[in-house]
Amino acid sequence: MADPATNNFESSTLPAGQLSSYLYLLRRNTNYRRFWISGVISQAGDWFNYIAIFVLLTRLTGSGEAVSWFLIAKFIPTTVLGPVAGVVADRFSRKDILLFCDIARVFVVLAYLLVSRADQVYLIFLLALVQESLWSFWHPARQAVLPDICAKEEISAANGLSGASWSIMLALGAAAGGFVTAAFGWRTAILIDSASFALSASVMLMVIVPPLKKKKKAAFSLARITGLNDLIEGLCYVGRNRDVAALLMVKSGWAMSGGILVMLTVFGEQVFSGGGSGGMSGVLYSMRGLGAAVGPIVAWKIFGDGLPAMRRAIGAAFFISAAAYLLFARAPNIAVAGFFVFIGHIGGSIQWVFSTTLLHRLVDCRFRGRVFAAEMGLLTLVLSISTWLTGVALDHGVDPRIIVIRLALLFLLPGSCWLVYLVYFTGRKEPEV
Repeated sequence: MADPATNNFESSTLPAGQLSSYLYLLRRNTNYRRFWISGVISQAGDWFNYIAIFVLLTRLTGSGEAVSWFLIAKFIPTTVLGPVAGVVADRFSRKDILLFCDIARVFVVLAYLLVSRADQVYLIFLLALVQESLWSFWHPARQAVLPDICAKEEISAANGLSGASWSIMLALGAAAGGFVTAAFGWRTAILIDSASFALSASVMLMVIVPPLKKKKKAAFSLARITGLNDLIEGLCYVGRNRDVAALLMVKSGWAMSGGILVMLTVFGEQVFSGGGSGGMSGVLYSMRGLGAAVGPIVAWKIFGDGLPAMRRAIGAAFFISAAAYLLFARAPNIAVAGFFVFIGHIGGSIQWVFSTTLLHRLVDCRFRGRVFAAEMGLLTLVLSISTWLTGVALDHGVDPRIIVIRLALLFLLPGSCWLVYLVYFTGRKEPEV
């Protein structure tokens, strides 16, 4: 039974991957419904921000390199600040962190409006760093909160709904952002993005989050004040929990082939550009979003939602992505390519949603912030390296189809490592958490 102080529903088992489960969760768990709405609003605004900034950078510089630096500025903070953000999420009120980050981003996003000349482009990169730094603290706090406002039986459905929501925002949000930017200008899109954070914070105010259990006061020390003790404690926790350590590597394993995301743009704007007309990358990104939306639903129906079942699904997901992108590399046209992107990101969403769900089930409440921050920091580091190497290969004239084949084959490495882990794991009794 969930804590009646944070939920107004009766405990019941929610079969994962069913639309009825999502609707039941949203209808009966008012607290989670507000939490979910807050996140969806924030995600929608983010896509308006991306499209608007891409347009602004292109107008001011006419350089694709400027867009690359903007993306790098978005990656760096999570990698660098991840350990600190995790300690903060496990030490202070997680609700207060979420509210502060949303409110701060209202003003950071508005500051983009100050940019009007090419010699001010550096402000865009600086603001991107600040905005992503705030997200770096927002993300682990949000992930750590979810198990506190959902019953154990609801965690799989809640993660499935969160994954589907993100996917829908990817498929539709970018298109809406592009339309608003084209019709009303990039400044309008920026204003909508800023307003989305204010609205997200206003909804989050109504969410009831149980306070963290207070730790016993330790003797004064620099390590305790700076959070070094908490960081070391978190590392020791992961070291003692082999299953948590393995799950931390899942998303980073997929990110080894993260240059695939760059290649969606290359294929859409160059390989399938229709004689230079371009604009086809939106089709591929939409198919990515649709695949990510249905992946967990299909996997839960095939594998089930127990711990052993989700572990097996994660292993299969790597091989699904590998096969799909090997076929994508040979696609003769945008329609066939879009279909294989759809299949490839069915695999990607399975490993993302299932590894998150398993971490929610397995990680102790007081360590969640540090674990999810470490996971995201490692993910962005690996993704940055993969993206950079993909760009280097393109700059050296390597055929885009060859690059995709190499990236697709790279999925086999983490997939094989996961299978080795499963063989070892099946030799022990698996608790259902």
